[in-house]
Amino acid sequence: MLPTVSKGRSQSSSSRANPMFPQYLRRIVKWQQMDIEYTFWQMLHLCTSPKVVYQHTKYHKQTKNQWARDDPAFVVICSFLLTVATLAYCAAYDHSAAHAVYVVISVLLFHFLVTGVVLATCCWFLTNSYLREEAPNSHVVEQRVEWLYAFDVHCNSFFPMFVLLYVIHYFLSPLLVAHGFIPILLSNLLYMVAGSYYHYLNFLGYDVLPFLERTTFFLYPIGAVIVLSPILILSGFNPSRYLMNMYFSQRL
Repeated sequence: MLPTVSKGRSQSSSSRANPMFPQYLRRIVKWQQMDIEYTFWQMLHLCTSPKVVYQHTKYHKQTKNQWARDDPAFVVICSFLLTVATLAYCAAYDHSAAHAVYVVISVLLFHFLVTGVVLATCCWFLTNSYLREEAPNSHVVEQRVEWLYAFDVHCNSFFPMFVLLYVIHYFLSPLLVAHGFIPILLSNLLYMVAGSYYHYLNFLGYDVLPFLERTTFFLYPIGAVIVLSPILILSGFNPSRYLMNMYFSQRL
């Protein structure tokens, strides 16, 4: 007689997965245990050929028996790069060191970490509640999206957006924050591309999971972004100037 999946088994498998997160946090302060070279390889390919990155995610599942990374190097390096980029903005536009510290902390916490936790939790709940395929019979082991994997997907999607909206935007900022139609047009186009690419990578991250269906749901926000951008352009809204005024109003 074949074994069946019981609640006890499900609970035991979830209990084995629980220690993964504390171990993940402990490794944040241990640089020698991080694969820095592989992390930069991932960051490069997320901007050029993201499907390759998620193909390696399948290999990770086969070797580590989990979809999520067990290496926090991506989060650490992304946080470091975001801090450096924000300091560059502060050096160019800020008016005090104390305010610069506030800007760095708020950008790092709210633009990346807090927003990432909220989005990852929403996607984690959505995929597990509504997008999982029904098991054909009781003998199949139930699979669920790991919360840490949902956060990985956010981090992967965030990095190309970081390149566009923090790095490239920094060098174009004198033009983008100026008055006139051209700055409004370029600023909205830049944000449209960044937002669309973020949601496309979000789609790739969940589409690679074989137990999910209807993952095209994650492409729907791209349509909203494309429709909203012309409206913002015609209304004269400049997202670059708006956000820069939020943080550096005395210098613009």
